[in-house]
Amino acid sequence: MSASPFRLDGKTVLISGAGGGIGRSMVAGFRAAGANVIGADRDADLLAGLDLAGQVLFELSDPAATRAAIERYIAEHGAPDAVVSNAGFTRAESLEHLDDDVWASEIAINLNGAYAMTDPIVTAMAQRGAGSLVFISSVNGLAHFGNPAYSAAKAGLIAYARALAVERGAQGIRANAICPGSVRTPAWDHRLAADPTVLDNVLPHYPLGRMVLPQEVANAAIFLCSDAASGITGTTLTVDAGLTAGNLRFVDEVLRGK
Repeated sequence: MSASPFRLDGKTVLISGAGGGIGRSMVAGFRAAGANVIGADRDADLLAGLDLAGQVLFELSDPAATRAAIERYIAEHGAPDAVVSNAGFTRAESLEHLDDDVWASEIAINLNGAYAMTDPIVTAMAQRGAGSLVFISSVNGLAHFGNPAYSAAKAGLIAYARALAVERGAQGIRANAICPGSVRTPAWDHRLAADPTVLDNVLPHYPLGRMVLPQEVANAAIFLCSDAASGITGTTLTVDAGLTAGNLRFVDEVLRGK
């Protein structure tokens, strides 16, 4: 019996932000699919308890250090078969929270750092003739839901994935983006601490009536990295409980009169 194209047995996958809420689900999901996982994060303590074949440590806000860490890894181990650029951060929730420093910080972590991490890997993948990259963007990269600097960076990741798909496809490289909606991770803790009823206002916007689970984002990434998605590149896959399909709250409040 031939192996399932959805499996990743024997493949090596590097996941950034592996110690975070989505990252930990990514590690578990990719391991269950048979992959050897290299965890990347800014601190080894964040990777504690994960089933990893190796780790790479760097701070995404420092592109030179990020690139150097990745180049050392490639020199020692070669390029991974797939990369999930998952790490991200935001705190500036509206335009009023922005200034030059905040804008620069969120662009540095969410966009510039992702480029510094993946660019050396793309070069090595192209030399090998195969590789898959998945960028965890956001619905914020498709429409405005707040967090303007983060949104600009996440839109940039979509554009970068498309550039790689178009310009590196001939070298066997695929690049895709995933756009999650609200995912119930510790990133929501500060909002819930400030207002325990905040989800009462969030969930009516989602046709499925719930937030996305971290493992659902991981499942989409596993699919895009697998041979089951061998003909898919340059795409944006929303994992958003239906948020970007339309305006449920408008339908309920204006048309249905709820």
